[in-house]
Amino acid sequence: MTITARTNAVANPPLKQRRSIAGLLAPLDKIAATSVNLVASPGATFDSNGERYELPRYLFVGPRGGDAPIRVGVFAGIHGDEPEGVYAMAQLIGLLEARPELATGYCLSFYPVCNPTGFEDGTRHSRSGRDLNREFWRNSAEPEVHLLQAELASNQFQGIISLHTDDTSDGFYGYARGATLTKNLIEPALTAAEQFLPRNELPVIDGFKARRGVIRDSFEGILAAPPKSRPRPFEIILETPATPPNYLKELALVAALQSILSEYRQFIAYAPNL
Repeated sequence: MTITARTNAVANPPLKQRRSIAGLLAPLDKIAATSVNLVASPGATFDSNGERYELPRYLFVGPRGGDAPIRVGVFAGIHGDEPEGVYAMAQLIGLLEARPELATGYCLSFYPVCNPTGFEDGTRHSRSGRDLNREFWRNSAEPEVHLLQAELASNQFQGIISLHTDDTSDGFYGYARGATLTKNLIEPALTAAEQFLPRNELPVIDGFKARRGVIRDSFEGILAAPPKSRPRPFEIILETPATPPNYLKELALVAALQSILSEYRQFIAYAPNL
């Protein structure tokens, strides 16, 4: 399926000035070529100012851990100037390939570059000039949003995790939305991240009330499950500060992601006895 973007507001930058998506994906494609767990799943395509783009996606199926696999979607790069989450996702996939037991019982869908033109250009917005993370489930005309909404609707994820960077924050924090159990997942995740970065302890973060680095509210139009999804999946947004060294930001995000997978797997295992 190919979607054609509306007339874009920003001219295509010279190729030599663009961040390389192919360079980012090459190590993942190399792993997928021989892996028994990771599959590079060709994504749907869209046109932007006469250039063809693909929404890259990867599927990691961990060892069997019970009944049906737990379906979780992990998304990064919806803001093109926040590459930390993109590279952290690549690090996590490499870790899971080396230690697939960490993904026992999971079917993980990875979307490393949700805003391909913004990632290439190093801009928050897509090349159309839109903030894609304010466009979801609002009748958006943006092709990237249409494609991601289709993924969210068709996969019916039990959990959705988004990776971001906040250049106004001095510490790591997160948004907790969706299922009631989300609050039981995000606290251990933030604790895990604190091995590498401090937690943002401010009472107001990003304009919202916060408690020990956890925010309950959110902006309208962010990447999320379809509004009528029932049961609601857990939805967590992890936000790393922008100023620390990149390797620490990536380690903090990977540690938080590992924690969420571990905690949710335990919850699913114990749920029948609750």
